[in-house]
Amino acid sequence: QVQVAESGGGLVQAGGSLRLSCVASGRTFAVGWFRQPPGKEREFVAAVSWITGQTYYNQSLKGRFTIERDNAKNTAYLLMNSLKPEDTAVYHCAARKSYSGDYHYPNEYDYWGQGTQVTVSS
Repeated sequence: QVQVAESGGGLVQAGGSLRLSCVASGRTFAVGWFRQPPGKEREFVAAVSWITGQTYYNQSLKGRFTIERDNAKNTAYLLMNSLKPEDTAVYHCAARKSYSGDYHYPNEYDYWGQGTQVTVSS
C-alpha cells in the first residue's frame, strides 16, 4: 500500500521562501505537486520521475519553483522562492504508478496526500 504525506507548509511573507516535502512509501514511478487556491480548481505545479529524474513544470511557475528528489529518503521536495500572495493554496503531493500519460493532470495520479496549507501574506 502506497502512502503519501506532505509537510512544510505555513505562513510566509511575500518574497519569502518555503520548502515542502513529500514522502511516498511503496513503489511508484513519479510524484507531482498540485495546488488548490481558495475557490479555484486544482492546478499542476511540478512533477519528477523517481527513475529518470526528469522534471515537469507549470511553465508559469518555473523559475520560482523547483522540484527535487531524494530517492534514498523516498522524498520529493518543492522549493518555492519569491512567493506571492497568489501562491496561497493547499498544496497536495501525489504519486503515480505509470510512466506513461500526461503528468499535468490530477487524474493521472493514483495516490494523494492530505495536503499542506501555504499562506503568503502581502
